[in-house]
Amino acid sequence: MSTLPTPNPALVVELRQLIDAARQRAATAVNAELTLLYWQVGERINRDILGSQRAGYGEEIVVSLGQRLNAEYGRGFSNKNLHHMVRFAQVFPDMQIVSTLSRQLAWSHFLELIYLNDSLARDFYAQMCVQEGWSVRRLRERKSGRVRIAYPTRL
Repeated sequence: MSTLPTPNPALVVELRQLIDAARQRAATAVNAELTLLYWQVGERINRDILGSQRAGYGEEIVVSLGQRLNAEYGRGFSNKNLHHMVRFAQVFPDMQIVSTLSRQLAWSHFLELIYLNDSLARDFYAQMCVQEGWSVRRLRERKSGRVRIAYPTRL
């Protein structure tokens, strides 16, 4: 029985770093694409269904759409998630901004941000997440006031 030679430990460390970095870039790219997809779905539903129909009728269509998409694509497209996507497109109406932010923030960040009613606070927290590299947990802490920070007030 022959034994295999032991690889250079430095080579193993370097290869692990390369693999980990590539995996992280792939995960970031997938997240950015999914986030853009969610914005596009929300924008389309908002424009084509909710914007042009009576509120009750439009809501019924969204529920039906959620059931169909959920059956075909899984729970990520449930009625509840479609409402998140619509809200996302409503509070971040500029696709260019979404495209830029989606390369730096996870969908979970956006879920925390889209229900902030104050657009100044929403923009502030989004920028802090990007600049300071806040995790979703940190964002929740900051939003909840457990950690006090001051953000600009409106003039």
